[in-house]
Amino acid sequence: MSIHVVRLGSSRGSEEGLRLGTVRRPPRGVPRGEHGAQNYYDLWLPELAPSAALLSWLKTKPLSDARWRTFTRRYRSEMSRPPAQRLIALLAALSLQLNLSVGCYCADESRCHRSILRELLHQAGAALEVT
Repeated sequence: MSIHVVRLGSSRGSEEGLRLGTVRRPPRGVPRGEHGAQNYYDLWLPELAPSAALLSWLKTKPLSDARWRTFTRRYRSEMSRPPAQRLIALLAALSLQLNLSVGCYCADESRCHRSILRELLHQAGAALEVT
C-alpha cells in the first residue's frame, strides 16, 4: 500500500487508488460530477494546497531559484499548522493500509507544491510509491 504523487488530469495507474486533489481551485471547464471521470480527482482536499495568498504571491514574478526557496519555506510553514498536520498524519497512516494518490495540475513536479508535500508525507511516515 502507498501514496502515489501524480499530476492531476494524467492517466491513472492501476494501483493508484483514491485520487485526492490538493489544489486551491477545481479544474476549469470541467463539470463537478466529472472530476473523477476525467482523471482529475475523486476528492478535493484544498487544505493541503498552498493558500490563495501564497499562490498569488508566487505568480507576481517569474519563478527564480530564490523565489522557489521562499515559496517552499512559506508552504512548509502553512503545512506545519495543526489542521494540515492532522491531514498529513491521516494520509500517512492510511498509506500503510491502502493505495491512494495526491496531486496537482503542474507539469513540473520539481517546481510544484506536490514535491514538498511528498517530503512532508515521507517525514510523517507515509509509504510512498517510488517514481
